[in-house]
Amino acid sequence: MRITQGTFSFLPELTDEQIKKQVKYCLDQNYAVNIEYTDDPHPRNTYWEMWGLPMFDLKDPAGVLMEINECRKTYPEHYIRVGAFDSERGTESLRISFIVNRPSHEPGFRLERTETDGRCIRYTAHSYARLSESRGR
Repeated sequence: MRITQGTFSFLPELTDEQIKKQVKYCLDQNYAVNIEYTDDPHPRNTYWEMWGLPMFDLKDPAGVLMEINECRKTYPEHYIRVGAFDSERGTESLRISFIVNRPSHEPGFRLERTETDGRCIRYTAHSYARLSESRGR
């Protein structure tokens, strides 16, 4: 299963040159770029770990790519994503995010269906990554 989160998630993996071009676009828009990583890509897990601080004043995409590669070396079996934050007054939000690294094996999710009152059906997604980790302890 291939996790699909972020802007380019249904496309093939981006090459470093393509990542650099996307980062350049973000920097040209005066967005602050940050790098995050996680081993739990659950859709509701919005709090990924930050790799360093957001790069507010950076103007060269090569610096971001250098940080991405350092994060890849440290966490090769984690999901790593780049985010670009627009700090313009009135916007102040994430404009773009995309995954730049994936683990060699993506275990996916199990969907649990629960019937509740009034014929209502609720679904819960459970990460296989978290299930196998908790079983191994």
